[in-house]
Amino acid sequence: MWRRVYLLLILVRLYFALSPSYLHPDENFQGPEVIAGEVFSYPVHHTWEFTADYPIRSTFPLWLVYGLPMVILRSLWEGVGKEVPPPIVYWTLRVLMFMLSFVLEDWAMHELVESPRQRKVAVLLVASSYVTWTYQTHTFSNSIETLVVLWSLVLIGKVVQDKERSGAWAAAVLAFLVVLGVFNRITFPAYIIVPAFQLLPHFKRKPIALASMILFGALTTFLSVYLDTAFYRPNLPTLRTVFKTPVITPINNVLYNVAVSNLAQHGLHPIYQHAMINLPQLLGPAYILLFANRFHKTIRVVAAICGTLILSIFPHQEARFLIPAVPLILSSVKIPKKFYRLWLGTWIVFNIIFGFLMGTYHQGGVVPMQIHIGTMDNVRQVFWWKTYSPPIWILDGKNDNITTTDLMGMQKEAMAQELLATVNCAVKEREGRFLVAPASATYVDKFVRAAPQSNETEVVLPKYREIYLEERWRYDNHLNLDDLDFGDDGVWPTLKRVVGRRGLVLCEIKMRCP
Repeated sequence: MWRRVYLLLILVRLYFALSPSYLHPDENFQGPEVIAGEVFSYPVHHTWEFTADYPIRSTFPLWLVYGLPMVILRSLWEGVGKEVPPPIVYWTLRVLMFMLSFVLEDWAMHELVESPRQRKVAVLLVASSYVTWTYQTHTFSNSIETLVVLWSLVLIGKVVQDKERSGAWAAAVLAFLVVLGVFNRITFPAYIIVPAFQLLPHFKRKPIALASMILFGALTTFLSVYLDTAFYRPNLPTLRTVFKTPVITPINNVLYNVAVSNLAQHGLHPIYQHAMINLPQLLGPAYILLFANRFHKTIRVVAAICGTLILSIFPHQEARFLIPAVPLILSSVKIPKKFYRLWLGTWIVFNIIFGFLMGTYHQGGVVPMQIHIGTMDNVRQVFWWKTYSPPIWILDGKNDNITTTDLMGMQKEAMAQELLATVNCAVKEREGRFLVAPASATYVDKFVRAAPQSNETEVVLPKYREIYLEERWRYDNHLNLDDLDFGDDGVWPTLKRVVGRRGLVLCEIKMRCP
């Protein structure tokens, strides 16, 4: 029976992997956007992490996870004499993340949980978590971090348990994963630092394992620094620069994040944010089992708790930073026997709700909208308002012809001024200007109307009477959760507006002219 349930959950995971929800801009701009520009020469947008004087993001994990599949895809497509369309690349990466989650994450559960009975429960809980369905199937550095944490724990266990052999090979692979994890995210050591202490007695008995780990760790580190230096300083001799002025992104990242003034630009949170808000958001009913002492005392729980506590020291705390803790905790909890049906029903409902919310509707129209714009002709400029930043590389190479202007959460009056400044009554100047905004942004309603008639009554503000908007396309499965304004509008009116008027709308900017 459990195998049938597990197969169903695999199909659910695949469904959400192929759903175009958009959980955070980092899933594009800290991964595929960067490498797509290198492999396919797409015009792309590099965020500040890659353009700062001391860049904080390494390209080593990006080349390994996204670059190799893109190169293979490009080679296959060139065999038929065509260029790879960006949507094909986008969905290929989603399928890749699904496969990595399905194979590596689930396999790690089988390796980490020794008891067959507990293993079945652990695999089903992890496979039925909306975090696995959504975050793990998106191109997040956090998703890669989760896999590296799990397999680092697997290899630590294999090295420690093998009392006879040195475990040099396992130590070498572990060294590679540790370097990969650090260059991928500097939060990685927080999850494995305590479990890693188990290696000390083994290294004392088998120093060859320690030597193997140091050697392969040094080689992997050199490769990582070499790739980063070549990427960030392309006009300098790479090998000479590596030894004189190397680009070491993890050090830059640490120095950036220890400065509270830097973190304040991204939002500061209380010290209890991770433990009391973010973790319950990810675990749902499973969070209660931690406080009810309904969990197995495993090194996995220790790793998850230590990681959460260490990351809580830093005042900028996002829920996705705790994604590696989710499978570690879910593989250790004990489902209560007394309230089994109640707990299980709550678990199912929680994950279905959050699965569709985060996996289907959350900013779900951004990518389909950008793909649609890439197929349009005569588009000169597109304004995006109250959405996540659109991935530029999906425009299918039209970036040279299309100017993408991200207005983010700009005040509505300022947004209207931006639109007004882009058009005038010269025919060439007023064509091909568009606005993308969520349907829940009711302020846009006063501009959206059919072409004006000579006898119609004006309903727009006098100073904006020259412009109006005509709807050209709409994607319905889109929710803008950043537009929840309970303080001003109240709970029910806000939910009615955001949920009832879900969707993302593409409007052409028009102007009334003599």
